[in-house]
Parts: sequence; structure tokens; C-alpha cells
Amino acid sequence: MLELKNVCKTFHHGTPDEKRALIDVSLAIEDGDFVSIIGANGAGKSTLFNAICGRFPLDSGSVYLDGKNITMVAEHERARQIGRLFQDPMLGSAPDMSIEENLALAAGKGGWMSRVSAADRKAFRERLSLLGMGLEDRMRQPVGLLSGGQRQALTLLMATYQVPKVLLLDEHTAALDPGTAEKVLELTQNIVKDNHITCLMITHNMQSALDLGNRTLMMDQGHVIYDVTGEERSRLTIADLTDKFRQLSGRALNNDRMLLGIDGNA
Repeated sequence: MLELKNVCKTFHHGTPDEKRALIDVSLAIEDGDFVSIIGANGAGKSTLFNAICGRFPLDSGSVYLDGKNITMVAEHERARQIGRLFQDPMLGSAPDMSIEENLALAAGKGGWMSRVSAADRKAFRERLSLLGMGLEDRMRQPVGLLSGGQRQALTLLMATYQVPKVLLLDEHTAALDPGTAEKVLELTQNIVKDNHITCLMITHNMQSALDLGNRTLMMDQGHVIYDVTGEERSRLTIADLTDKFRQLSGRALNNDRMLLGIDGNA
């Protein structure tokens, strides 16, 4: 289980640019949950992920993973149990290294100039074949030559090669064209389900937020203002979500990407 207890984070404290990014956020994410997170720009979504990853010290509050307080654990140590994908397909892999070398890094076998055994190479091919993109026949090719969708699929595979306890997806399909985004989302669902990974996914696509996973959170101005699951969630429409935002925040949702259901580049 992943737990956040009364987490607060303010940037540029005491200056004209002060921003209260997270305000007394408390969450309990059960093992195996797939949680979609929506909210307008600046709502605190990525800051929430950074708090979970340990990117910065918290002002107050605590983060627990499987009952252990990890609030003071360094980011690189948390990365052994918490995987993350970003919007930019260029992040999360080494472009000048081959597909094989990147997978060797993900598998804990070293990386550039590492000695990859025949058994390792066979395992890499098998994993790559599951992506359905033909990358198993291009393992010596530099990752920087891959398309955005191929690279994001590879990064997803790398982030889950050694199964993490928690996987954070920070708009990981937003930079992809709609067709490729759909394929990467399908891969995401399969990998998360097959490995029973606890997953949190930020998305601007409100339809995806309702279709994927088992729980949806709505954030606004550093708060979680709506948390829905079960039968209530299954009945919701995009119009219902916009109405909920208006009711709970006191203003209309003004975000074209969310209102139009856009996640990949059109």
C-alpha cells in the first residue's frame, strides 16, 4: 500500500511567486489499484508524483510504502521500488546506447559496454516481442533512432522490467499521436495487469480517466477534491466530471485538452 498523510509542499515560500502546490493531501492507494488522476494545469498532479518519488523535501506530512515511512529516503533509493514514465519520450532511456544496453541497465546487468549473456539476450528478445513493434530484431540499434511511440513503449518495458511496487505515469502518452497513444495505453494496461502493479496515471483525457483502472482522482489547487471508484465511477460521463469540478471548485473547468478529451497530439 502507498499512503500519503497530510502532505504539504509550497514553492518559493515568502516571495511574490509563492505557490502552495500540495495542501494537506492524504491518500491511501491499495495494492493493485490503477488510479487515474485529472485536473487543470497547476492543480498539483506532477507535484504529487514528485512527492511520492522524493524529488524534494516535504514541508510537512509523510509518505509510506508498505507500512514503511519513506519520507526521508533519497529519490534514487525510492527508484528501486517506484517506476516512473514522463510525457517526453526522450526521458527514461539513454539515446546513445542500444536497445540491448538500455535493457541491460533496466535489468541490473550494467549498461554501456556491459557483458550481456546469451540468456540475457534471449530474455530481452522475449520481452521486446511482447511490445509488438519489431524491436526484438533491432536490439543493437541506438534508442535515439526510435520513434516516439517505440521509445515510450521501450521505456515502459524498462520501468517495469524489475517489477516496481508503484508505477507513476505522468501523461506518458500526451506527446504521441492518437493511434500510437492508444497502443501504448493498451501495453500499459497489459503490463500493469499481468504484473499486478499499483499504478497512478496522470491524464488530460477525461474519457481515459474513466475507462482505465478502477479509481479516479480529481485535483485542484493542491487539493484532491474528488475521489471516485466502484459503481459510482462506472456511471460517470465527461459531462458529469465537468459538473463535479464546477460544484467542488466553485468555477468552470477551463482546459481545452480536458474538455475535448485530448491526450495525444492530434
